[in-house]
Amino acid sequence: MAGSAPRASFWRRFAARRSTLLGLAFILLLVAVAAAAPIVVSVVGAPGPDRPDYAALSSFGTPTGPSLAGGHIFGVDPLGRDVFSRVIYGARASLEVALLATALALLIGVLLGAAAGYFGGVLDTVISRLTDLFLAFPAFLLAIGLASACELGKGCVGGLVHPGTGAVVFVIVLVTWTYVARLVRGQVLALRELEFIEAARAIGCSHLRIIVRELLPNLAAPVAVYATYAIPQNILLEAALSYLGLGVQPPTPSWGQMLAEATPIFNSAWWYMAFPGAALLLTVLAFNLLGEGVQAALARPVAQRVRIA
Repeated sequence: MAGSAPRASFWRRFAARRSTLLGLAFILLLVAVAAAAPIVVSVVGAPGPDRPDYAALSSFGTPTGPSLAGGHIFGVDPLGRDVFSRVIYGARASLEVALLATALALLIGVLLGAAAGYFGGVLDTVISRLTDLFLAFPAFLLAIGLASACELGKGCVGGLVHPGTGAVVFVIVLVTWTYVARLVRGQVLALRELEFIEAARAIGCSHLRIIVRELLPNLAAPVAVYATYAIPQNILLEAALSYLGLGVQPPTPSWGQMLAEATPIFNSAWWYMAFPGAALLLTVLAFNLLGEGVQAALARPVAQRVRIA
């Protein structure tokens, strides 16, 4: 019962923002559509993302726009592939890369940040300097360089990371773990001096138990807020790398890849850029609205816990 009041307060604050609920609804719908992409595409009557429909091209061999009669509600690309189908499958690729990369970056960042903040000393110095080293490079330029290296030959890290989705996830994790590590380290430095940590040490709790049972639960709120903002950033980073030809590789559809293909023909085939661009815009906006709602809902409970501690 003691823990139900903060949870109830959180959900009341969360549900009070209509924009947050709208963002959450869009994200849930997007996840459901991406997970059931083959079913959605077949229900609409569209062909698969890699099946060209040459009959849908004009008599001059150019792509045609949205048409209900032709069965291509978002039109087709220069190869006659259905844009709707590719946008739906592109959502699956973007979410897969962003969610996996964010989860791995959080895992690495939380572990290293908690260890640096709790133990201090030489370990803190080594991890902090390593973090500073990665932060010294512009993240996007570093991602481009790493992605280029991983797309050559058999990949990178001795062939463990292969070109394609795996390389994109590896690159995003490598350039983003530093932010959560810095955040967690600062939180742990503040928490480790509080009375409940001293009490845990006094009764003989091990370092591992203190970190897992006492520190990590108090890090859940800031890490959750960070994750809701990191996911859309990683979606944009994946799209940018795919736009440059360094991300998800064909034939797997990707929104960034579609935007790159649509750029030279935008004047004559606006739909090929408009629909994947709108999907990318709405997805990033929805995650940002969700992040604002989570941050606002957690703000007061966090402050109350700090005062109580």
